[in-house]
Amino acid sequence: MGHPNVPLSYKQARAHRDKHITNRLQPYTPNENLNNALGAIRVLGVELIEDELKPHLNTVLANIKERKKGTSEQVVISGILPILALSLRNRGPLSLLTAKLVAELAKESVVRKGFGDAGLVTALLSVLTCTNEELLIYAVIAISRMSYDSSKQQELLLQRGAVPRLVAILLRLPHKEALEEVCLLALCNLSGMGVAEEAGMIWERGVSLRPGECVFHGVSPHTCGFASSVTLVRVSQWGPGQYAVSIEDFQRCSSSFWNSHGNKRAQHWFPFFSLGSCSNMLKVIKFSTRNVPRTKSLKTRVFHTFL
Repeated sequence: MGHPNVPLSYKQARAHRDKHITNRLQPYTPNENLNNALGAIRVLGVELIEDELKPHLNTVLANIKERKKGTSEQVVISGILPILALSLRNRGPLSLLTAKLVAELAKESVVRKGFGDAGLVTALLSVLTCTNEELLIYAVIAISRMSYDSSKQQELLLQRGAVPRLVAILLRLPHKEALEEVCLLALCNLSGMGVAEEAGMIWERGVSLRPGECVFHGVSPHTCGFASSVTLVRVSQWGPGQYAVSIEDFQRCSSSFWNSHGNKRAQHWFPFFSLGSCSNMLKVIKFSTRNVPRTKSLKTRVFHTFL
């Protein structure tokens, strides 16, 4: 080892430089800890043994939350998504942890694209019939994130009967604020409104004007301070076991801002479908648009439900 004050020879300096360049150009190395966890889940998953799988699921969940580069791709390549679907359908001790993991994975577009083929869509929807509030919350969050910015995922979830199950939760478990909020957000995203979680929308129950009707108001303040986005979700009973769901979105502005920019309002309805046979009865009425008046636009989508 040379003395620190002795200058490097040309050969030594070049070798040092080449090593530095090689390190900089070295491709991304997969997280071995994550790889080991994914491999263990793939091998042990069919058995769904809680003691053996739980630490590996926690490892994957921790890595996904850190949003490290390449993590999503590792999950996709690993092939564990069908195992997660099996865990959700099994309703065993691992279901809650699995739902948390799936909700985090739903943030990643590269992962959620494979949810349908892996059986996770139907698995998540099957969870919506359970009574465990925490499990319901994470399953609904996953559905909301899946449908936030993907028309393809929205249509898939609508065809599989997501709306009647979400409405059934609102009617079956009233006044569960945390659960109501995620269900309402999911309904908004399924209608194509694209309400981001980061918007900080605050929901509250409104006054019902007719029997058999539930009204919810959601307010998302704008950072500029001049306006706020207001969403109205109304679940109205049309007949025995028959409901209509309408979603309206409009801007609420200060008087000066209102006079300058007018008020934009959009209305979405959900068409008739049945909780028992929604795949056969669901009919999606495409958006129709008309001016009301020059500064306003109205978009209508109609869904009704038999529960």
